[in-house]
Amino acid sequence: MRAVLDVVLLALQIYVWLLIASAVLSWLIAFNVINTRNQFVATIWDALYRITEPALRPIRERLPNLGGIDISPIILLLVIYFIQSVIVRYIYPNVF
Repeated sequence: MRAVLDVVLLALQIYVWLLIASAVLSWLIAFNVINTRNQFVATIWDALYRITEPALRPIRERLPNLGGIDISPIILLLVIYFIQSVIVRYIYPNVF
């Protein structure tokens, strides 16, 4: 059981890094630092969008309009950190 929970924790941590990369890339695109006409950038953006959008879409649907500010990645990060905390503290508390 511990190995399965370790894999879940690792997958959640990888997803956190993908969320951060997606947010940073969206800022860089929004401020026109990098251009999506570059095929490499477009491929990376498309991959990150496809990975993160299924988890972010339900959060965005429930949030009120904040005038162009998207806080759904922050909410998803808080949910992921909560899940990690529950796994570490309550499922096997004496391990870490």
